[in-house]
Amino acid sequence: MTDLLPHHLRSLQAEVADLRASSRRGRYAPSPTGRLHLGNLRTALLSWLITRLQGGEWLLRIDDLDTPRNRPGAEASIQEDLRWLGLLWDGPVLRQSERRGLYATVLSALRRSGQLYPCRCSRRMLADVSAPHGRSGVYPGFCRSLAPRWGLEDERLPSWRLRLEPGRLRWQEELGPEGCLDGPQEVGDVVLRRADGFLAYHLATAVDEWALGIADVVRGLDLWPATGPQVAVLERLGLEPPRYWHLPLWMDGQGQRLSKRDGGQGLADWQAEGLGPNAVIGRLAASLDLVPEGAELSAQELLQQCQLEPLRQRLIQPRAES
Repeated sequence: MTDLLPHHLRSLQAEVADLRASSRRGRYAPSPTGRLHLGNLRTALLSWLITRLQGGEWLLRIDDLDTPRNRPGAEASIQEDLRWLGLLWDGPVLRQSERRGLYATVLSALRRSGQLYPCRCSRRMLADVSAPHGRSGVYPGFCRSLAPRWGLEDERLPSWRLRLEPGRLRWQEELGPEGCLDGPQEVGDVVLRRADGFLAYHLATAVDEWALGIADVVRGLDLWPATGPQVAVLERLGLEPPRYWHLPLWMDGQGQRLSKRDGGQGLADWQAEGLGPNAVIGRLAASLDLVPEGAELSAQELLQQCQLEPLRQRLIQPRAES
């Protein structure tokens, strides 16, 4: 269904295909909502390693579309932490806020082709009905068959949902659970533009993975459920999804995953202990048994010690042991 793409984007198809074939391009895509915690930094290190082990380019993309959640100085601190660790990216920093035109073009093409419908269901309404009927978070399709009303009603615009057809969504998964979800039953019709006018994360991310020629997406296991909606967007556009590596999460002493929201331990805490970049890389790598405890080495030295398939097997083990 690549004919859904506007002509000037269809012309990128061959270029993107060549890019994926010639370079296993990867990316790290944090949101500027606060300082990176140690789990974020470990993900960045592994994303960098997996890309560099394949001779690929590693891009830094800032996912800053949800502007109310962005925090002043967060992007600068992200770049500072990555540079300090020696995790240097290729090319300029990419910002989703500067790519809105691309996403809007794809969104408009999907709407013109009849793939979208307006939805006026509130979050509260969906929360009230989701618990007794199947899996929470899957849209029950209340507005699917209604006559489309795109304009303002009671000073409120609708969200725009992508209509999913029956069938399973599949992707190549290297670490997490099998890359397969039932579209209507386990994913549901995906919001691509929110009722407040913001372009949705799933739309922007899916379009970027394709347009930037990303071959490998390395991110935390908590984002595995987001893969279904993003693959749904790519499939509807007739585009091939990248390969996904959903990494085991780093837990704190209470068994809770680290998070920026909860003020999870960050690089500054280890720097305050007097640790330099090599000691921090050593601790991050040792947390996955890639090096012995107490090892100190640069990111480049770690790269020289690793091979892709043994690394993948080592990353699978924590999930198998849990």
